[in-house]
Amino acid sequence: MEGGPPAADKTEFTECFRKARDSPYVLRLALSAGIGGLLFGYDTGVISGALLYIREDFEEVDKKTWLQETIVSMAVAGAIIGAALGGWMTDKFGRKLSILVADVIFLLGAVVQAIAPAPWVIIFGRILVGLGVGMASMTAPLYISEASPARIRGALVSTNGLLITGGQFLSYLVNLAFTKVRGTWRWMVGVAAVPAVVQFILMLSLPESPRWLYGQDKQDEAKGILQKIYSPEEVEEEMKAMHESLEIEKADEASIGNNVMDKIRNAMSNVVFRRALYAGIAVQVVQQFVGINTVMYYSPTIVQFAGIASNSTALALSLVTSGLNAVGSIISMMFVDRYGRRKLMIISMIGIILSLVVLSVTFYQAAKHAPAISHQDSLNFGGNSTCQAYTTAPKFSSWNCMECLQAECGFCASTGNEFLPGACLAGEKEVRGVCRAKSRVWFSQGCPSRIGMLAVAILGIYIIMYSPGMGTIPWILNSEIYPLRFRGIGGGIAAVANWTSNLIVSESFLSIIKALGAAGTFLLFAGFSLVGLVAIFLLVPETKGLQFEEVEKMLQKGYRPFKSSHPKKDQEKGEGI
Repeated sequence: MEGGPPAADKTEFTECFRKARDSPYVLRLALSAGIGGLLFGYDTGVISGALLYIREDFEEVDKKTWLQETIVSMAVAGAIIGAALGGWMTDKFGRKLSILVADVIFLLGAVVQAIAPAPWVIIFGRILVGLGVGMASMTAPLYISEASPARIRGALVSTNGLLITGGQFLSYLVNLAFTKVRGTWRWMVGVAAVPAVVQFILMLSLPESPRWLYGQDKQDEAKGILQKIYSPEEVEEEMKAMHESLEIEKADEASIGNNVMDKIRNAMSNVVFRRALYAGIAVQVVQQFVGINTVMYYSPTIVQFAGIASNSTALALSLVTSGLNAVGSIISMMFVDRYGRRKLMIISMIGIILSLVVLSVTFYQAAKHAPAISHQDSLNFGGNSTCQAYTTAPKFSSWNCMECLQAECGFCASTGNEFLPGACLAGEKEVRGVCRAKSRVWFSQGCPSRIGMLAVAILGIYIIMYSPGMGTIPWILNSEIYPLRFRGIGGGIAAVANWTSNLIVSESFLSIIKALGAAGTFLLFAGFSLVGLVAIFLLVPETKGLQFEEVEKMLQKGYRPFKSSHPKKDQEKGEGI
């Protein structure tokens, strides 16, 4: 493997399983900490299905797009604070304690959501859940990374990404399981408490990160943990590497500062940290602006945009997309250290851009060929039931279903064939009930479309292109690219950038859909993705198979996108560093 460990014919994925067989302790550490990723993924996925039923329970939520966006995105707002808090806590109190605190906060948030009597209480619970998720999002990969041998680090950190996608898949299964149960969405969000409790119990029996312990002058404890992970000769090499890092840290200690603001200011004066941070923030921001969490948070709603009206069918199809996301994470584990972080991200971005463009064209064609509005059928429901915007429009005769929905009304499909002209009715809960009572299908998010399933299939392609690259690698890169003394700060800043971008996208998605339509919205994300591809190409170096200290040396020299800056490659070419 070029630039990787000596065994050139083995992938890190294969080596990971060999190491797990010989030393199960390593896998136990990774999987226990990775439950933080499961919590992350579950919360991301569960709200997409729960929102369908929250809208039915609370009419003000159903009528107000901004309230739907707020319920979804307040978890992201909480995660921004949680990520910043997590960056400070991991350095001050250790990686393990940060994970335990995140579990407690997440548990409280799940319970508050489940018993919420009003939308504002749901929002408060979402903020609490977000705090826990934000802390876990940067602490869990960091813990796994620092407890993993360099040659299998990428594969083990990928378990966190796998558990994120596994959590999303689990959330859709839970959503489907509770669609016919009294309380629906309350059970959906409440089940999240279970993995939080499980991780809390498991983490109590696990050690602190050996690298953090070494930095706290607890060398004996660090060595004891390393002896459970490495062979005797490797333990000494790792201890020596950590000692070198610590000596560098001590030499710079006077310039780092004692409080958070001093550390951030002085970290930014360090050229290695700045270069690492540019790359770390770039991949985290791009990960969100490709639009992935519009799919994760609003997947059933997007399926309904494609013309699938049934809540349960939309949830079932969303389960397919989340399953593909999990498959993509496995692909990432297999190839992230054979082909490298940078190459997989670039391939992933190209696939994302193409998928978004095709998805945009598909939604455009679906909207263009939406069923027409039958004037007589619309009036047959009575004056109070007919959409007022339709009846007062000067050219109502040219209206189709899409124009009806854009007027915030509902489309009651023709009996027996939903592709024939139907009625444009007021978007009231009572009117929706009247439509359904006549055995007709009610559309409020998207219109009946013969190519709706094609849009869902393209959405699946988008997911499978995203997951192996942009889905997991930004978190891997941020767990290994920063100097040890700045790792918590760098990871925290990058995680805050990720969650801030997430908040912008999730809080605005439904409003953008309303303004631009589904076709325009996905085309906009394709444009963002193109910019992101350029940023990754110019800013992000390759870190596969490198010790943390080697990454630091590479960044000290400076990354050159058109020429290798990889230390091991340079050595092979006789360039050195």
